[in-house]
Amino acid sequence: MSAASPAAMWAGLALAVMLLAQSASAAAAGLPRFAEAPEYRNGEGCPAPVAGAGVCDPGLVHIAMTLDAHYLRGSMAAIYSLLKHASCPESLFFHFLAAEGGGAPPVADLRAAVAASFPSLRFEIYPFRADAVAGLISASVRAALEAPLNYARNHLADLLPRCVPRAIYLDSDVLAVDDVRRLWETRLPAAAVVAAPEYCHANFSRYFTEAFWNDPVLGARVFAGRRRAPCYFNTGVMVIDLRRWRVGNYRQRIERWMEMQKEKRIYELGSLPPFLLVFAGEIEAVDHRWNQHGLGGDNVFGSCRPLHNGPVSLMHWSGKGKPWDRLDAGKPCPLDHTWKSYDLYIGENDSSASGQPRSALSSSAALPAAVFSW
Repeated sequence: MSAASPAAMWAGLALAVMLLAQSASAAAAGLPRFAEAPEYRNGEGCPAPVAGAGVCDPGLVHIAMTLDAHYLRGSMAAIYSLLKHASCPESLFFHFLAAEGGGAPPVADLRAAVAASFPSLRFEIYPFRADAVAGLISASVRAALEAPLNYARNHLADLLPRCVPRAIYLDSDVLAVDDVRRLWETRLPAAAVVAAPEYCHANFSRYFTEAFWNDPVLGARVFAGRRRAPCYFNTGVMVIDLRRWRVGNYRQRIERWMEMQKEKRIYELGSLPPFLLVFAGEIEAVDHRWNQHGLGGDNVFGSCRPLHNGPVSLMHWSGKGKPWDRLDAGKPCPLDHTWKSYDLYIGENDSSASGQPRSALSSSAALPAAVFSW
């Protein structure tokens, strides 16, 4: 093996200095510190990039997530898991929505934190102002559900470039254990705008108040004439056709229900019920393996829950209990140890401060091999 040229050595040194500066900037802003993740490259058969196309490259897989201080640790683990299991990791493009103002971390500092852990990641950050939804948010059963950033997903089609045809929206408390391109390739028939796993065994009526069901112009009449009977779906994992969303003015449709909620209380949870009111019975169903949700327990106690029966491609800690909080408290649930294997967080006394992530474990270490089978 030949020795590296002086130019290459200087380029590597410059990159290392830049990443150290970015990490220091994020730490100075009060953000957690994170180790640099391993770098992953495309395998055989991946689409070649189109010169000069940038974010408009038709071969890209677009993933949208939110970024904020408390959930940043979850976001970093989610990004790492998506890259680790992607057949074409260099083809992933991340679109991050971050709160602007109101004490939120500056976008520049969030950008520095992400770039320091994922130097080759293709991403953009879009500031989201709370006043875009502040007058529409109603009180919920859990204060965290009232955060304006929870409603940023409604604005994806307004914020992302017009050349982006669709996006996979993911919550920050997910972990991928499969190639996300499989989800990206979900077929959306002409009548559908959103694809997501449906849970028709769930009690759909409990997502709305008695006042809603007893109202002579609301209740079951709202869902009459839809493609299928309305079922619950979780908005933390969705494939969204952004072009159809814009044409159908779906943000405005959702906000009309939020305005009604201010006049008469028709639901108790935060951003989920307006989505159900617009899309339940109209979405394209996706295999349940892509949202093994509820691992954070309910919205009050956050108790431990096991995986549902069947294969797993994506794990979702929806509910009150978050794996990083339970691990830090010394009271982790069994599945939280799987999440920990992707945790890039560097604590104050963490030996991983050398820059090596603690995530040396395989993602399958804590799960039976069968859950990954297709």
